[in-house]
Amino acid sequence: MPVIEVTKDVDTHSITIVAEFAATVERLWELYADPRQLEQVFGPPTYPATFVEHELTEGTTSKYFMTSPDGEKYPGLWRITSVDRPNGFTFEDFFATENFEPAEDLPASECSYSFKPTAEGVRATYVSVFTSAEALQEVLDMGMKEGATSSINQIDAFLSA
Repeated sequence: MPVIEVTKDVDTHSITIVAEFAATVERLWELYADPRQLEQVFGPPTYPATFVEHELTEGTTSKYFMTSPDGEKYPGLWRITSVDRPNGFTFEDFFATENFEPAEDLPASECSYSFKPTAEGVRATYVSVFTSAEALQEVLDMGMKEGATSSINQIDAFLSA
């Protein structure tokens, strides 16, 4: 399994997931930069994602939805705040309305994805910081840890296919 560590920090309102992949930094970057590839691994296996807009360029917005096994759609929105190709990117992450506007009643987070080469491939560190411990707990109660872990655990198989 690619995920090697998950750390919840109530004091900083954050969750950090560390994973290792048998790939190069450039190959992992490619996966995140290409919406069709990203769709193959983003979201838990039972809630696949469809990106309707995605470009890893500072100042852009990515719009997507995840589809439940019952066909229900759950929109999301990323506002890309910085890009350091191929080493990572940062973004504001929002639950969204059906019109891809930030959902005001659900927690948002500041996210940082960083990719560092290792002797065996690449180590990816995913950090999400929320505005409060309560907001962090709300997404954890929604299954964020399990969903993100199962999503990230799909990446190695996809990259090696």
